[in-house]
Amino acid sequence: MKGLQGKTALVTGASSGIGQAIAIRLAEDGCNVAINYRSSPDAAQETVEQAMDKACKDVEQCGVKSLLVQGDVSQEADVIAMVQKTIDYFGHLDILVNNAGVQTESPSHELEEGDFEWVLNVNLKGAYLCARETIKHLLAENRPGCIINISSVHEIIPRPQYLSYSISKGGMGNLTKTLALEYAAQGIRVNGIGPGATDTPINEAWTEDAEKREAVASHIPMGRAGTPAEMAAAVAFLACEEATYITGQTLYIDGGLTLYADFREAWSA
Repeated sequence: MKGLQGKTALVTGASSGIGQAIAIRLAEDGCNVAINYRSSPDAAQETVEQAMDKACKDVEQCGVKSLLVQGDVSQEADVIAMVQKTIDYFGHLDILVNNAGVQTESPSHELEEGDFEWVLNVNLKGAYLCARETIKHLLAENRPGCIINISSVHEIIPRPQYLSYSISKGGMGNLTKTLALEYAAQGIRVNGIGPGATDTPINEAWTEDAEKREAVASHIPMGRAGTPAEMAAAVAFLACEEATYITGQTLYIDGGLTLYADFREAWSA
């Protein structure tokens, strides 16, 4: 993508799934990448190796660098240290990708307070804390930058038995819009992508079961789940110079899932 060469990106939750694919794609497009992980350094190291392999065969000659940064995004001290470590190593930070996320399943009337808070703290508070520290740096350096929030189709589609997840993604949509409006004049763009059903480890309950996979696909107009690489391509576009007039938007990458798929056949006037 145009204009990504030499930029620095921090990707949270980048040890697997969509986050891993994003880090690899940004490195391939010429970005230096800081790869955040919470508790899986080996998986995060695999992301580094794949990213560098995609970026160039001779890492020392290609100019793309990577950095592993451990941290729990729900903890303020971890976030402050993680962002500062990225800046200290690369000299600057241009792109933040808020990807770290968790979910828990429970009937809403049985949802434990601790589980509710855990999901909100990681998915929503964590995204805010990372955005806050990134914005502080961009303002202090008087430089433009962009933040990309990895939301979900459940930003707008209710998801029964995943109440805390749905709330967190709905809140992320408003976080995106509010920060975009507040910092547009300073050249800081804030956007999001809303993945639909995606073939990632967090969805292994249905991705590893042929019958469940078929049931999921039946609700998607394009008839299949998305791939992490397809999500990463959208992030790369939103981060590049060709998207410099886009801010405050959530782009749904969902095979048509948000098109009210059950209305493909007219059953109501």
